[in-house]
This record gives sequence, structure tokens and C-alpha cells, in this order.
Amino acid sequence: MKKRLSYRDKLIELAYIYNVREIQDYVKRRKNLTTGQIELILKKNKITIPKEFNTSFLKENFSKPISKIKLNIANYKEEKIKEKNRFFRKVENYKYDTSRKVNRGVISLWKGIGIAGINFLNILPKLGLTISSFFGNLFTDVFNSIYNQQIDKKSARNVILGFFIICASTTLVITGYKQFTNFDFFSNKIETNKTEPKIKKKQESKKKEAKLPNKDKIKENKIKKKPEQKTQKKNKEPELKVKRNNVAEVILPDLNLKTETVIQLFKDVDYDLRKVRTEKLVKPIYFTQFPKDLDNLQSVQLKKETFIKIVLPLVVAENEKILDDRQKLIDLSLKKFTTDSEKQWLRQKLLEYKVKKGDLNELLIRMDIIPVSIALAQAAKESGWGTSRFALEGNAIFGQWTWDGQGIAPLKRDNNKNHKILKFPILRASVKAYKNNLNTHKSYIKFRSQRKLLREKRKSISGLSLTSTLKNYAQTGSEYTKILNQIITQNNLSDFELVKLVNSVRQVELNS
Repeated sequence: MKKRLSYRDKLIELAYIYNVREIQDYVKRRKNLTTGQIELILKKNKITIPKEFNTSFLKENFSKPISKIKLNIANYKEEKIKEKNRFFRKVENYKYDTSRKVNRGVISLWKGIGIAGINFLNILPKLGLTISSFFGNLFTDVFNSIYNQQIDKKSARNVILGFFIICASTTLVITGYKQFTNFDFFSNKIETNKTEPKIKKKQESKKKEAKLPNKDKIKENKIKKKPEQKTQKKNKEPELKVKRNNVAEVILPDLNLKTETVIQLFKDVDYDLRKVRTEKLVKPIYFTQFPKDLDNLQSVQLKKETFIKIVLPLVVAENEKILDDRQKLIDLSLKKFTTDSEKQWLRQKLLEYKVKKGDLNELLIRMDIIPVSIALAQAAKESGWGTSRFALEGNAIFGQWTWDGQGIAPLKRDNNKNHKILKFPILRASVKAYKNNLNTHKSYIKFRSQRKLLREKRKSISGLSLTSTLKNYAQTGSEYTKILNQIITQNNLSDFELVKLVNSVRQVELNS
């Protein structure tokens, strides 16, 4: 009895018939070749496989047609998707083209109006010349005609005398009427009435001063002196623009303030770190630079407190801005349809956080706060508590490096290195760049992933739980993170984690 050979065995026999060494070698080595591999080798050697060998009837008659139908359906879907994308691209291009055409039309109209205005201005001098020449010729002709006529001397004298008499009488009447109307009959009465309450007020204030103790007198003198100081400052200091908003912002310009004036300003505003720690509220006073003589303070504690008072509002303000953007992103992700302005905002944020392919989940991971304790600790470490050369000359709080030439060169830099410390116009710009660095750079992926885990577990994002992920920030690595932990614990910077800006006060902006 002949054994019924399988389709694979038949293919191997065919290989032996045509002396295909490749298959023979594989069989000798006892390597199992699949039927597909044997078919490929036979086809490579240009050996036709008889149809009798193909025992898979179902494969030929059912599975292959079904797979072809699936491929056709997939190709049809892809074509439809491509057509849809082309349609959307055409619509977007149409929008951009229409906006460009409108802008060009407005610009051309504006240019046309400008040219028309210039032409009109060019016409004005010509009109003036023609009018002046017309009236000049007219007056010369009139005076020539008067001069050429014969006039009686007596009548001429009478006319001249009458003209002068009329002019004098009209001027006297007009001046007398003006003086009569401007004269204030009740001025003396009003002045006497005004002086009486002033005298009474002075007497009352003297009585109060006699009754009050010394402390109350001092307080009253302070209250009385404040409006006088404000009136004097209005002449010297820059203009104040008062805006009625929910948050009180005091933006101090580059006035080269001394440390004494800064400390006095904090006392006047009642800005105390003990209150901030307990109430978890900070007043939004934004300094544009550190005082140059901050290092001259003998008290180390006072120096640290002034540094924290300057940097803390800047960090909290940036965190609140990030949280607002984060909430807006969450709201937009839940929407089915978005407006053009919302789409433009999303594009802008994707570029700002360097997210590719429009991945909103990645944008949500990156768009998050930096713990206040970490920001304060790194600022203190990198800027020497606001006294380093980079902080004073370039507002560089966090010691970020740059290679494009726009920065301050370190004094103890190696000859083979060409990096510089990034320079900023104001302190808040340095804080913003620092937060973008931690939220976008590939060196801080662990920091962002750990922060995401804390969010998912609904735990508070604290500095001490994330410092270990910042080894790549400095060359010292783990030693750097130990120093950060030490700064946070020694100065109790974790107390500022939940601090927010004060609300429901007027906003004051100082323009330099």
C-alpha cells in the first residue's frame, strides 16, 4: 500500500526530482521548512508546481476571495479618508486664502486712502495760492480805484473821526460788559464760610491730640502724612494706572531699588511670610529685578526672607496660569466641536509645550505645575539666594545654559566649553523659561511621569516627592538632589506648596 503523501512531502519530492540543492541541504540538516518556504524556493528556481499538488481547495475557493474582498474594503476606506482629508485641507486653504485676500484688500484700500490724502494735501497749497492771489488782486484794484477818485477833505475827515469814535465806543462797551459778568459778588462770603470749618477742624484735632496717648498720636501722624507723601510721589514717580480687577498686581519697574526700600515696601504692604504660611495667600507683587545690594545684608535669615518674598509671587502666578490652561484643555477635550479660536489656542499650546502629532494626552501630561518648594529651592541654589552675578546682571534665577551667544559667560568656564548662562529681561521671564524647560525637555521625562502618577492617585504634588527625578538638572546628579532636599527642609519651603494669590483687591500697575 502506498502511503498518502502530504502536500509538503510532494513538494520535497519535486525538489529531489529537479535537484534543488538548497532544499536538499535543509532536509539533510534536519531543519523543518514550512510549505510556504519550500514553495518560495521552488518558485525562485523557476520550477512550476502542478495544480494536482494543491490540496487546499478551501484556501483557493473561499479564503483567498474573502481576503481580496477585505483588502478592497480597506483600500476603499483609505481612499475615502484621503478624500475627506483633502476636502478639509481645501477648506482650510480656502480660509487662509480668503483671509489673505481680505488683508490685501484692506491694505490696498488703506494705501489708496493714503494716496488720496497725500494728493489732497498737495492740492491745498495750490488752492491757497490761487485764493490769496485772487483776494490780493481784488484789494489792489479796490485801493487803486479809491486812490484815483477825488474825495472832499471835510467829508473824509468826518468819516475818519466817526469810524474811530464807533470803534472806541464798542470796545468800551464790550470790556465793561465782560468785567460786569466776571465780577463775583459772593466771593468774600464763600471765602469766610470756607475758613470757618478749617479753624474748627484744627481746634478739634488739637483737642483729640491732647486726649490721645502717644501711640495713638503716632498712628494719627502716619495717617495724616500718607496723603501728603502720595501727592509728592505723583510728581516724581511714574504714572499709576488703576484697573478694577479681582487680583491686586503691583508690577515694579527697573528702578534700581535698594534692599532697605524693598524691606520697607514689604512692611507698608504688610507682606509677612508667617501670615503666608498660615493663611496660604500671597500678595501679587512682581519685581522685575533683584536689589543690587542684597548681599550686603548681615542677617542671613533676613536675606533669605526677602529672596523668598520676591520669588514666591512669580512662581505662584505662573503655576496658576498653567492650571487655568490645564482646565481649559480638559474642557476642550470633552467637547465634540471646537471653534476656530479654540483650535488656534490648541495649536499655540502644542507648539509651546513641543508636543508632536497633536497628542492632547501628552499635552495634558506636560501642562502641569512645578511644586513651589522645588522652584524656590532651585532658585536659591542656582542664584545664591539672589546674589549671584547671573541673577543681578541677567535676571537668571535658575542657571539655564545656552549656546546661541545671548547670555553671560561664566568666569570659571573650561576652555573647551562655549556655553553661557541664559539672560532674561525680567525675573518672571526666567521663571517661565524654567517651567517650560522642566515641562518639555527630554531630560525630565521621569519628573513628568512621577507627577502624572501623583495626579492619578489624587495625591498632592509636593517637592520632596519629586526631587529625586531631577538628577539631570546638574552635573553632580544625586548630590544635587540631596542639596535641594536639604534647602527645602531647613527653610520649611513645603509650607508654600498650597499658596495662592490674593483675590478681590484692586490692581495697580506701575509703568516705567
